Amino acid sequence: MKIVTIIAILLLLTLSCSSSDKIDNTNNTNKQKDKNMNDTIPRVTGIGGIFFYSDNPKETKEWYSKNLGIEINEWGSSSFEFRNINKPDEINSLQWKPFKKGDEYFSPSQKDFMINYQVQNIEGLLNKLKENGVTILDSIVSYDYGKFVHIMDLEGNKIELWEANE
Repeated sequence: MKIVTIIAILLLLTLSCSSSDKIDNTNNTNKQKDKNMNDTIPRVTGIGGIFFYSDNPKETKEWYSKNLGIEINEWGSSSFEFRNINKPDEINSLQWKPFKKGDEYFSPSQKDFMINYQVQNIEGLLNKLKENGVTILDSIVSYDYGKFVHIMDLEGNKIELWEANE
């Protein structure tokens, strides 16, 4: 009798595990579909760069290099690499750079900084922003490393949007 009970329990456990595996596989399939759909939603996916004014960018870069170990690249900025948590093989880069105070790159903003946001579906996002009445400063420009466009937020901050080339 004990053996029959044990066999029955094992059989029930086996059946419940295989049916929960089917549920998990269905959930995983649905999650993958949702994830694929999310890859096309026009939105910010991360920070692409932090730029700020400095009275003396050369000295500022040297200070950060000497004191914090920030390495300056050939573009006069620093690249911080990180992996995309959803695509671990994908390596992204955040740019950090001080600009000479008053540099026109931040215009028409009067602020001392500018943030670059990495986005997906930059064209769709630009259409959404236009529909929402956001000030668009220029047209999308393409380079070897991605597409860029600039907007203004409601506080007068110039924002750079960047979609990396795949």
